[in-house]
Amino acid sequence: MTIFLFSYKVTERELKSGGANTQVTEKNKKEYIERMVKWRVERGVVQQTEALVRGFYEVIDSRLVSVFDARELELVIAGTAEIDLNDWRNNTEYRGGYHDGHLVIRWFWAVVERFNNEQRLRLLQFVTGTSSVPYEGFAALRGSNGLRHFCIEKWGKITSLPRAHTCFNRLDLPPYPSYSMLYEKLLTAVEETSTFGLE
Repeated sequence: MTIFLFSYKVTERELKSGGANTQVTEKNKKEYIERMVKWRVERGVVQQTEALVRGFYEVIDSRLVSVFDARELELVIAGTAEIDLNDWRNNTEYRGGYHDGHLVIRWFWAVVERFNNEQRLRLLQFVTGTSSVPYEGFAALRGSNGLRHFCIEKWGKITSLPRAHTCFNRLDLPPYPSYSMLYEKLLTAVEETSTFGLE
């Protein structure tokens, strides 16, 4: 049997100026815990964070970023998680015989209205590969080769589940004969996205 002995060097760090002379009490324990957690989280990723920031500023001039606060910058980079259904519908194309007034399309939008925002985001991710809307709205949705609207194309048998082409923001939607069937098939596809191959 081998015994391994490890020796640890204890290093003290002040979590705030004058912290070495400050006792932790009931009054300041919350501050102590917050500062300790912050120090533990940040110390392990300081180099990585600095490298990420340097790389970010190599791509984007810091003067351009300085006009945004943190929330605005997040919105510009990641988009929004709130879905405007009118904007989505107004920026959707139809193919294969579908059009905005087609019964299956009317059912589709009724299903999307019935979905909660999380389910709508999953549907968006299923079809586009992204779970957020560009800050400019659905008109600015991008595919693999630039701007590309959300598209619904008539495809498949009624026994098939909807199919997604994420590079083209296209949903292949079979011509289901009822609202309830469309709801069930679309919900299954959206909820079980990880089990489907996305193109």
